[in-house]
Amino acid sequence: MADNADIAADLMERRMQAALSSRLSLRIPNPDPECEDCGHEIPQARRDALPWVATCIECQSIREQRGRHGR
Repeated sequence: MADNADIAADLMERRMQAALSSRLSLRIPNPDPECEDCGHEIPQARRDALPWVATCIECQSIREQRGRHGR
C-alpha cells in the first residue's frame, strides 16, 4: 500500500512530465524573421541556432533583466 510520500512523489512526477511536454511543444519554429518587441530583423545565425526565437538578442537581454529585477 502506498503512503502519502509515495502518492505525492507520483503526483509531482506526473506534473513535471506534463510541464516538460508542454514546454517542448512550445519550441515550434518561428517563421517571422522580425523581433516581436522592436520589429528589427532577427539575425539569421540566431534563428538558425534557436528556430523558435521571437526576439533579437538586445530585446531578449532586456526581457531577462526585467525578469531578474521584477521578482
